[in-house]
Amino acid sequence: MSERPQTAGKKVFIETFGCQMNILDTELVRDKLAPLGYEFVPTPTNADVVLYNTCSVRDLSEQKVRSRLGQDRLRKESGQEVIVGVLGCMAERAGQELIKKYPHIDLLAGPSQLDQVPVLLENQLNEDHQSSFDRIALSGFKKRQKGQETDRLQEIEALDQERTGEINESRQAFVRITRGCNKFCSFCVVPMTRGPEVHRPAQSIVDEVKRLVDQGAREVTLLGQTINHYSHHEGGRTTSFADLLHQVHEATPDLPRLRFLTSYPRDFTEEALDVMASSERICNYLHIPAQSGSNDVLKRMNRGYTKEIYMDLIHRAREKMPDISIVGDMIVGFPNETEQDFVASLEMIREVQYKNIFVFKYSPRPGTVSGKRDADPIPQAEKKSRNARMLAVQQEISLEHHRGMIGETYDVLVEGIAKIDPNNRSASPAERHDGLFQIGNGARNLVSNHETVRLTARTRGDHIVAFDGPASLIGEIVPVTIHEAASLSLKGQLRQD
Repeated sequence: MSERPQTAGKKVFIETFGCQMNILDTELVRDKLAPLGYEFVPTPTNADVVLYNTCSVRDLSEQKVRSRLGQDRLRKESGQEVIVGVLGCMAERAGQELIKKYPHIDLLAGPSQLDQVPVLLENQLNEDHQSSFDRIALSGFKKRQKGQETDRLQEIEALDQERTGEINESRQAFVRITRGCNKFCSFCVVPMTRGPEVHRPAQSIVDEVKRLVDQGAREVTLLGQTINHYSHHEGGRTTSFADLLHQVHEATPDLPRLRFLTSYPRDFTEEALDVMASSERICNYLHIPAQSGSNDVLKRMNRGYTKEIYMDLIHRAREKMPDISIVGDMIVGFPNETEQDFVASLEMIREVQYKNIFVFKYSPRPGTVSGKRDADPIPQAEKKSRNARMLAVQQEISLEHHRGMIGETYDVLVEGIAKIDPNNRSASPAERHDGLFQIGNGARNLVSNHETVRLTARTRGDHIVAFDGPASLIGEIVPVTIHEAASLSLKGQLRQD
């Protein structure tokens, strides 16, 4: 039976949970399926295939997936024919458990096996398939088998290199430079779900960025779990992260914006900061999680640095780039975190003056050191209270920072049409996604290029800016003068020269 008759016209819905790495993985899955005739839809209602690209970093993300799977079970029990698949970190972490609890799951694929998704789908569409192995592709990173990080390097590299999809309307693109993590923070499942660090060859990364620029990308974000630990050895030469940044920047003079995330506080070199400071098209932006401002908590987290080491990096970055935007992550309610520990985190937030932070309430993750070693004695109510208190402090800092931007003009990259648009309400909620029109499903055509709509955009420092302008500006970099500030976003006016 040929592939095309099986797949042509099959409608696929993919929902993505978690980080930018997962967003990129979803793009790569789409790139593998589209040439086979699959069509992509914005809702699961009429989909023939429903895929969840999952995250295991927080329990809340996994609970959302379990809720979706419960809904899919009801659909199947009602007689609807639909293939249900779980991809990504949750599949890798809890695959066999999921199959037992949700036997209606048709396929599983871990983060390093996503190139197998087309084959797994073909097996489901082929009525002759018998074995459960035809629907499962997991790496078993929990066992950390020696050498396994290189066993599939060629296949993983091909998954990144064989990008066939077009640049989206916002003309932003992600490029993975490394997979996996070797840090083993006591609370984190990533080393078990994504495996050990594996770094791509520098030339392959440069070539991919150049292809994306040739396709029209205006902003490229390099991705890695601990991106500043990039190091690739080839031909007797080692390419460091600073070397890679410089190579990509110099090889793509037509790329207006280059950024990267996520950085790890330990071992962020002076050379990397110097490359950032001296390269005009590298955004002065760092996403660099601290997780806690208490050295006692950091030690129990196995983060490998102290508050003093972290703050030294922040000070060095600000000395070289006074306008740098810094984003952080914090965990509240880590086992045995005292009020004093928590206050130390609040003090760090005030000292760093983050642009914004992501705050997470601690939840034990199965298989982690903390999950096995530590009780979880802090009540949920206290975790919720600390979460709210921390966000309140950050909102004050963000608001003050944003107010300082009023009256200034910034070049912004227009990402799309705002979800709440006072000038256009013709699109239904089903046609919107994450605050922007769903790209590639026809929703963009609901407005003409010349119609004035509320647009959302971002500065080089990743500040969110809303302003009114023609839809034709999506994907363009334009000057906007800020006239109103809130803690999470800014409003401005398109400057007409």
